[in-house]
Amino acid sequence: MLRSGQVSSTYADLKPRRTIRRQWPQSPPLEVWLRFLLALLGLGLAFAAALFSTVSRDAGHVWATVILASLSLLLAAFVGLVTVPYLARRVALERFRDTFDYEVTRVGVVYVLVTLVIGIAALNTGNNLLYIVVAAMLSAILVSGLASAVVLRRLELDVRLPQHLFVGRAAAGRIVLRNSRCWLPSFSIRVIASGRKVRKGNQPAMRWEWESVTFAFPLNRPPEQQWLKLPDLRLRRVAAVPSTPPIFPGAAYFPFLPPRAESSADIELKFERRGRYREDGFGLTTGFPFAFLTKTRRVPLLREILVYPRVDATDNLIEILPLIRGEWQSFVHGRGSDLYRIREYGPDDSARHVDWKATAKSGSLKVREFTREDERELRIVFDNPEVGVMSDHAYERAVELAASLAWHYAAEKLEVSFYVAGNGSYRNLHEFLAQLAIVQPLSAASSGILDPAPWDAESTQTPCSSGVYNIILTTKSRAHFPSNLNAPSSFVFLGAETTG
Repeated sequence: MLRSGQVSSTYADLKPRRTIRRQWPQSPPLEVWLRFLLALLGLGLAFAAALFSTVSRDAGHVWATVILASLSLLLAAFVGLVTVPYLARRVALERFRDTFDYEVTRVGVVYVLVTLVIGIAALNTGNNLLYIVVAAMLSAILVSGLASAVVLRRLELDVRLPQHLFVGRAAAGRIVLRNSRCWLPSFSIRVIASGRKVRKGNQPAMRWEWESVTFAFPLNRPPEQQWLKLPDLRLRRVAAVPSTPPIFPGAAYFPFLPPRAESSADIELKFERRGRYREDGFGLTTGFPFAFLTKTRRVPLLREILVYPRVDATDNLIEILPLIRGEWQSFVHGRGSDLYRIREYGPDDSARHVDWKATAKSGSLKVREFTREDERELRIVFDNPEVGVMSDHAYERAVELAASLAWHYAAEKLEVSFYVAGNGSYRNLHEFLAQLAIVQPLSAASSGILDPAPWDAESTQTPCSSGVYNIILTTKSRAHFPSNLNAPSSFVFLGAETTG
């Protein structure tokens, strides 16, 4: 449905950003410091009471041991219930704003297994060197988690999308990533759509899902010979299918982002279906430094776009344009300065328009006819059918034909307006295309706007107006429309895909 290529590091355009000013964090109020110092004092007293209780136990003073141990527990509980929640609520909101997701990689699984094996060997042999190795390996896991969290913090993301997108046409978007830190750079950052994970080889993201199954015994017997059958659940990995079409399913890669700088990456977007596409957020992911786990920070950033139908010159458009163009030219002829045609003289024609050369050649009076100086309005009407009248494929072709006609005549600098049954009229081309991007067949309960009754010449809400030439795309027959529409209108019958 949508193709977006992987963006390599060669597309990253590093630009030093000198407008970022360092903002020093504000000092907490005095009450916070008092609570913090009281918490330290309480925990220190609890620790001292625990030490004295151990000394009293070794000296054989039972009551002193009980009293000191109880006092230590009470002090620790008091600090935990009174001071710690208050300090937690006072922590800066930005510390909790960044939500991280974790995914252990294959390298991380192998590393943990090797660490576990070495740890078991250290316990069995009591070798101090093995203990040191295990401690160093566990420290590497801790460093990996802390370093990946640090490189993802204080990164600002901006996703810039084109204003107008069409089905089948590639468009360029841009992802801009800013590092607002003053000293620390960021390494190996990928920008992905929030909730969608990118895997190597364009493999779909997987997730775990419980599936209802039946436990049968004996296991290797045919179903009719299994005498025990019980409902059961099975956990399996399935492909994660997004609920809404994504705007950006690929990944933009930034290998290095210096402090106080910004980097941009261009992405190619190509959609195969019209409609509304939406992203509620994006993700910044990294495996830095050891790729033991992939950490993703979710960034709430709403982006929504409309993909217009195709406006290319299709075979249907090429077939009906000559017929419509001929009827339209007949409609706009008048008394202008540009010669339209030479025809027979009529009783209402003025003698000053007689073409004497043509009259001498033909032997009968001929007059010159000119185009109007004020061109009349052309209106494209999409008579939206009800559900079930057309197949899905035929309906999409009808929508594309309406969009192609609108795009063609708007490019000819004509005064064009648009009308969609059930949605009203439009004067702007892109408003009409936006409506065609999301239009769906009318429900069976809805009555078509193009019923004969609403086609009133005095109404401003219907396409019947003097001086307006209508191109009506409809599935209904000509008899469905009033007679005053037959002259100033051209019909495109969507069922047979012919014009009249």
